[in-house]
Amino acid sequence: MGSPSGLSLSDFNLGLLEFLQSSPTAFHAAGEIRSRLLAAGFIGLDEADNWQLEPGKSYVITRNDSSVIAFTYGFNSLIKNGISILGAHTDSPCLKIKPRPELNRRGYSQLGVEVYGGALLAPWFDRDLSIAGRVSYRNQQNTIASVLVDFKDPIAFIPSLAIHLDREANNSRSINPQKDIVPVLLQTDDAGLSPDFKTLLKQQMDVKYPELTSAAILDYEMNLYDTQAPALVGLQKQFIASARLDNLLSCYVGLSAILSADHQESALFIATDHEEVGSTSCCGAKGPMLQQFLERLIPDPQERARCIDRSVMISADNAHGVHPNFMDKHDENHGPILNKGPVIKINANQRYATTSDTSGLFRSLCELEQIPVQVFVARTDMGCGSTIGPVVSSEVGVKTVDVGVPTFAMHSIREIAGDKDAWHLYRIARRFFSGTLKIN
Repeated sequence: MGSPSGLSLSDFNLGLLEFLQSSPTAFHAAGEIRSRLLAAGFIGLDEADNWQLEPGKSYVITRNDSSVIAFTYGFNSLIKNGISILGAHTDSPCLKIKPRPELNRRGYSQLGVEVYGGALLAPWFDRDLSIAGRVSYRNQQNTIASVLVDFKDPIAFIPSLAIHLDREANNSRSINPQKDIVPVLLQTDDAGLSPDFKTLLKQQMDVKYPELTSAAILDYEMNLYDTQAPALVGLQKQFIASARLDNLLSCYVGLSAILSADHQESALFIATDHEEVGSTSCCGAKGPMLQQFLERLIPDPQERARCIDRSVMISADNAHGVHPNFMDKHDENHGPILNKGPVIKINANQRYATTSDTSGLFRSLCELEQIPVQVFVARTDMGCGSTIGPVVSSEVGVKTVDVGVPTFAMHSIREIAGDKDAWHLYRIARRFFSGTLKIN
């Protein structure tokens, strides 16, 4: 599964851009990951079935259509060697469509939205937006099924208020998420008419499901996204610009690395949903998905505890690159630079799960691959974000290092990363999955 030398920088970045373009939502990202794993020979598992897992084979499971575990079962002992785990998350901050979203104001048909996660709202204005997500419906067998929907075309926008109507816009404009970011869909002749959103969804589903009525659509989880394609940008194409780099970039790193893993050592890639809102769900990092998988893999509690003690997880989630216009927002000795290597994230208050042992392991992996490594520590007078690292480490008990690639504009509708950093992290992940290094 994958060539011994791995992917080249150009091939990796091309695949990353394609993956980002194909993944406008967490559902689409998880579906894309699963499809690529199945195409590479991974065996799909259903959590409702009885499992008989065998060394030398690779498996993939999904939960809620938005979280994924990919596992390569190595020939070497799980008890003696443990599992090399890489974790990421599939969700990103966005604007989600409300259950009853239809609005009509002065003949402009609009959709009510709710902010998901800690979105940077200002960049959402004046963008060409589309809508994607999951639709649940009642099928002809009278059971509940679901399908992924993507409008793809730019069908909505959120217009800015002209500066002539708010002369202080560049000084003190604030954004009210209830009334200022309501997208416009179309203009109608009759101010009293707006298209029913479920009818719009049905029209998108008609090609595959012509027999459905609007009444068959039970509910949906849909969000807006920017239709501008991911791209290499800058005078010398040294940067990657895209929506959802946080954290689909890390998802692609984990996917690519486990596709390259051999079957000598056991390797596991997990990408969970709902990290941006606390990970508290059946498919989030605080949920039981990973723990239940390990229980089914190693039913005996003592043997499982021994395996976990010998396991390590890399929690991969983007880091804040030092901004050249706002350098004072970083600690002067801990400002990661784009394209200068992946970042180890450290926090005294356990917002990150890194320890000196796990940091030492990651540094050693970087040395073996001859890749530079950086460190991020937030300013002491400022807070910092968190990741799935502390969550999984505390729930499962696995030793963890929090890392990521340095990024500009995190949680914006368009983020920026270096063109080399993701590829460097992929090479480190491949080395990690090979079981080259362990912690005693």
